[in-house]
Amino acid sequence: MATPTHSDSPTQPSNAGHAETETGLPLPQRYYAIAVVALGITLAVLDGAIANVALPTIARHLHASAAGSIWIVNAYQLSVTISLLPLSSLGDRIGYRRVYLGGLALFTVASLFCALATSLPELAVARMVQGFGGAGIMSVNTALVRLIYPRERLGRGVAINAMVVAVASAVGPTLASGVLAVAPWPWLFAINVPIGIAAVAFGLRALPGNERHPAPYDYLSAALNAVVFGLLIFAVDGMSHGENTPLVAAELVLAVIVGWFFVRRQLTQPAPLLPVDLLANPVFALSISTSVCSFTAQMLAFVALPFLLQETLGFSQVATGFLMTPWPLIIVGAAPLAGSLSDRYPAGILGGIGLALFALGLLSLATLGAHPSVVDICWRMALCGAGFGIFQSPNNRQILSSAPRERSGGASGMLGTARLTGQTLGAALVALIFGIAPKHGPALALAVATGFAAVASVVSMLRLVPRGAAPTHAR
Repeated sequence: MATPTHSDSPTQPSNAGHAETETGLPLPQRYYAIAVVALGITLAVLDGAIANVALPTIARHLHASAAGSIWIVNAYQLSVTISLLPLSSLGDRIGYRRVYLGGLALFTVASLFCALATSLPELAVARMVQGFGGAGIMSVNTALVRLIYPRERLGRGVAINAMVVAVASAVGPTLASGVLAVAPWPWLFAINVPIGIAAVAFGLRALPGNERHPAPYDYLSAALNAVVFGLLIFAVDGMSHGENTPLVAAELVLAVIVGWFFVRRQLTQPAPLLPVDLLANPVFALSISTSVCSFTAQMLAFVALPFLLQETLGFSQVATGFLMTPWPLIIVGAAPLAGSLSDRYPAGILGGIGLALFALGLLSLATLGAHPSVVDICWRMALCGAGFGIFQSPNNRQILSSAPRERSGGASGMLGTARLTGQTLGAALVALIFGIAPKHGPALALAVATGFAAVASVVSMLRLVPRGAAPTHAR
């Protein structure tokens, strides 16, 4: 196996000749490196899906209440959200390879402690640590893809990430059910350990280093980031569960106040933790906005559809799983095609077309009749998957290529943060809609999702509007 050809030594970044330096890794090291990245992402995505499915079983075995057991999921989500941007900024300074492998190692060790946990508090703490490891993986994975693939093939590398996420999301519930059928719940976490060890071992040899940004790390900004996102998560979760209104309001007000100081501080930094310098680029900002809207729509649909299929249409839990499968399966096929096209055509047009198809699919699901056939449901799911698959890879490629090479970590972190923000907002909106209109909640949630997808399509098309000369790193 070839040794990494990129230096891990800090160098002064330069945009001069930037495009010409993006040659990627030679073969076959490129294949080894992308395999390590894909394996880490698979672990992180599978773990979230598995924990959600296994929550009732784990709560029962640990003698935990349903409300308390939610922390098995929330602890992981909270630590991922508050640490994505700090870790992506750290990657710009110490190297994406180190952050990725450090996160993978921490994730693996925390998985072992999850498997050994004997009480809910122990498991929640282990899950929080595991979330920090998952954030290390997710914060810089697309930045690594930019190092692994040459510029003219970057879309294909980004598409592999999208395809891996789709496959892991699709098989996660089935894998969890299979493991629980033959083994106790600790094995859901224990299986991560040998896979994680193998991934770290291969990653030490295969993953490339990168030029590092010379700016010192901003620890105060990292703390402010954690406070802002932590308060926002607690506030949104409180709103969705009907918690004390004054407390939720206080959390939102405090988040806004701390956020104001946070953003002001970022404006004075040469390479800010919250990449306001990248957001000043209209193409980057529009791409992030497109991502937030699209993932809000996706989460609205993913949460609402099981209720629609089971409670409104009368399908069983097993049948619901099969009926929703065409969505991620079609993404598996659409993502590589879209990734290849994104190396030749603008992300604005591909994203606009894909999100328009996504909106049509969501609208067709929202207007399902009272007695639809399996075919009626499946083609609608497939249309949603095709639209989302066509949009995702080009949009992610645009986010990466709109940033200077030495700020790839910041772009990668914003990509993950946009996804999590959209998913959190979508889940909260579903809870709010179900509280306001419980009888028609699923159909109304899908209608709202249609609106978000349509807005995302328009925002994506706005990237086609000429804005004068683009910087050398923008596509």
